[in-house]
Amino acid sequence: MKARSIIPIQPEPGSKLLPAQRAAVRAAVDRHRETPGALLPVLHAVQDALGHVPKDAVPLIAFELNLSRAEVHGVVSFYHYFRQQPPGRHVVHLCRAEACQSVGAVALEAHAKRSLGVDYHETTPDGAITLEPVYCLGNCALGPALMIDGQLQGRVTPQRFDQLMARARVDAEASA
Repeated sequence: MKARSIIPIQPEPGSKLLPAQRAAVRAAVDRHRETPGALLPVLHAVQDALGHVPKDAVPLIAFELNLSRAEVHGVVSFYHYFRQQPPGRHVVHLCRAEACQSVGAVALEAHAKRSLGVDYHETTPDGAITLEPVYCLGNCALGPALMIDGQLQGRVTPQRFDQLMARARVDAEASA
């Protein structure tokens, strides 16, 4: 008598996502499925909807776009823009372009990392602030520049950075 092979039941892709997350991923895929090179627009739409691209979304995106999980993961991990963890309540983008560097951005970057206690792509332990690099904010004449939640700030000194972060922390506590 021959032994039967047991085929394990595979969970449905994305089944570990919360229902709202799963719906957001499916909506992003449905919106961009027919777009040539749909993966990047889908990932941007997922991050816009959820604030990040959850690791459990990767199998669902891959399945829906007929790609391998490795292809999707490779794109998510290659581009620093895509976050794989939820961001803090405020996202701070520090400009690292040459124009800002020439007027103090390197010192501002060191100060920001030290005062927040995080590196780029990390969130403060209290969940208030995520620090991200950006390579030009188009505010070259007013460098060093940063952006907090889409609000551009120019001529940012370490002291002004501390003031902006104190205000952001107050706002984060109020919204928590």
